[in-house]
Amino acid sequence: MKFSIVITTYNRLSLLRRAIDIALAQTVPCETIVVDDCSSDGTQAYVEGLCESLQRAGDSRLIYHRNRVHLGHSGSVNAGVARATGDWIKFMDDDDYLAPNCIEEMGKAIALHPGTVICSCQAIQVDSQQAVISKTRQVGPSRVSHIPQEDIHYGMLLELLPFGTPIQVACSRDAFLKSGGWDSSLDTNFDDIDSWIKIAQFGDAIFLNQYLAYRTLWEKAYNHKLSIKKRLETNLLIKEKIYALVSNKHRHKIPQLQDIKNYIRLHWALIALKKGNPTSAIELSYPAILSPTAWQLLSQELRSKFLKKESSTRESILPSFQANNNPESVVKI
Repeated sequence: MKFSIVITTYNRLSLLRRAIDIALAQTVPCETIVVDDCSSDGTQAYVEGLCESLQRAGDSRLIYHRNRVHLGHSGSVNAGVARATGDWIKFMDDDDYLAPNCIEEMGKAIALHPGTVICSCQAIQVDSQQAVISKTRQVGPSRVSHIPQEDIHYGMLLELLPFGTPIQVACSRDAFLKSGGWDSSLDTNFDDIDSWIKIAQFGDAIFLNQYLAYRTLWEKAYNHKLSIKKRLETNLLIKEKIYALVSNKHRHKIPQLQDIKNYIRLHWALIALKKGNPTSAIELSYPAILSPTAWQLLSQELRSKFLKKESSTRESILPSFQANNNPESVVKI
């Protein structure tokens, strides 16, 4: 099984150096593709020089690709996958980084579960100085949780199965290409989640309850600059896509789509309120504010976060994952 690490970058050479070093230092050697979205800060000269230096030493793992025009994040991901030769793609933004054994651990887990097309792990959220801010929660009680395809979209709909951000995720290259790649119309706004939804149609999933990825949180991140209304609208679109793909096995257990939409509206209205924008909160909450079911779902979400914040299990609006004590158990929903 061969992995390709796809690193997307734009004018952040100081961070890119670290990303490349960590990719090349993985305990399992793998191809590393740097996709430069028309940087003007010396990125091209640095990476091309590094490629030449490595090649003189007989190491051809590092590949540099520069977009002809600025494509944005989604377009850059697609360009990197197009250049990749690995069976599996490990996503990586220039400001994030991996544990040295990330590829090794993912490879071992995937090898145990033929038919897997997407793999994720826990992540540690850090600030710009690499200080720990928070850690993502565990999925299921086992070290490696295997989720059959028919259960994936149900788990995503109810947020029981958080694949997470690109630094946490790897996927089959074939499944990625079948899915059509990343949607540039959603650039930096649920574009990654949209991709996981599509890829999951083609096979099973694995979640590693190991901290193998580090995500840098920025106060002025681009997606935070988007209006709350825009983020709400995209969130609703994503939920619609997931809802349509929930298998018949789980159809009788899920709330009506409109109830879920109303719950999402209340969720974002609460965010607007926390940001000191009561007018926006009122606008976003109507007519959801009149839905008892939406309030019930929201109250259960808040209670879950309060009781089990950053814990290994999470209360859900519907029955949670069940698994046996086998270290490689199948997670049943």
